[in-house]
Amino acid sequence: MSDSQGTPDFEKRPDQPPPPPPYGQPQPPQYGAPPPAYGAPQVPPQPYGAPGAVPLRADEEKTWGILAHAGGFILGFISPLVVWLLFKDRSAWVDRTAKEALNFQISYAIYLFASGLSMILLVGFILFPVVIVMYYVFMIIGIVKAAGMQDYRFPLILRLVS
Repeated sequence: MSDSQGTPDFEKRPDQPPPPPPYGQPQPPQYGAPPPAYGAPQVPPQPYGAPGAVPLRADEEKTWGILAHAGGFILGFISPLVVWLLFKDRSAWVDRTAKEALNFQISYAIYLFASGLSMILLVGFILFPVVIVMYYVFMIIGIVKAAGMQDYRFPLILRLVS
């Protein structure tokens, strides 16, 4: 069987869209959102992956604050840097905590380098272990304060990232 235009029934499939009209003819209306009214402001679509800054929940803030400090045991300054760059717009507390942890990691990297270099003058044999002990003690204090969702300002660090 065929319809009035001579197209066989087996060639018509409801699950396929109709073919586009020939060049130069207007497009048929599409289903979906209606076009905006004349003179209405056009809102550009959001790019993929940019839904806006969704605030972090309290448990997420706590987790990322702890990871900003504790990640320094393995990754050094990389961990607080990544946490700060990813979550600085989503939580003011994570922003402050990650910046403080980043400043701590950078400062103690400088202190460890300087105390290691001072071993040439024999002063570094006393200074280097003291700096290492201070590094671990302050890092553990920072982790405990972050677990309690408290702000902690490390003593004796350079505030390079503000």
